[in-house]
Amino acid sequence: MTLDLTPDQLLSTTRAVRKRLDLTRPVPRELIEECVDLAVQAPTGRNRQRWHFLVVTERERRLAVADIFLRALSMGTGEPLTERDMWRMNYHSASTARVFDGLGHLAANIHRVPAFVIPAVEGRTDRAPVATQAGTWGSILPAVWNFMLAARARGLGTVWTTAQAPLERELARVLGVPYEKVMLAAFIPLAFTIGTDFKPAPRIPREEVLHWDRW
Repeated sequence: MTLDLTPDQLLSTTRAVRKRLDLTRPVPRELIEECVDLAVQAPTGRNRQRWHFLVVTERERRLAVADIFLRALSMGTGEPLTERDMWRMNYHSASTARVFDGLGHLAANIHRVPAFVIPAVEGRTDRAPVATQAGTWGSILPAVWNFMLAARARGLGTVWTTAQAPLERELARVLGVPYEKVMLAAFIPLAFTIGTDFKPAPRIPREEVLHWDRW
């Protein structure tokens, strides 16, 4: 069963869900498989189809993965924020506050999330030139977004995180992934949502991001 959403509604209300994940309901395998089937309809560079989706639902392995997520989360720093970053983040300050509040909630409850989806792609881009990076990431990101849209249409919530990055090698070992050949692109908690009435997010004005003919 899918939600009654128009394409515009689906695109504008597929939110990063943190505080409204239903931590009490398991996610049926068949729903996840449906989402993966739609994910791999995405475009992929040179039709190489190097994508993979690791789904973790078994309790002991899920707890081990959750522990890695928490430890990695405390290690991540990200790129330094610029003045423009700060302006954009605070254009709707309440929105940014909700993001960090939601992150705290997710971290406190990560061990209760019923499923983790970890998209991966064959081929590492460590220190690779931009052209190589663009081709590799451009072959996994559209598929993951397809997955997240398909999940939303089925009443499931997701949130794209890259918290696994500082401990990617350890996570790969726990999941049996050949680290030297495969990148773990993201770490996506997956659960049914509490309610389905998500709304478009406040964003900076279109004029700040739309450029005609030149920058």
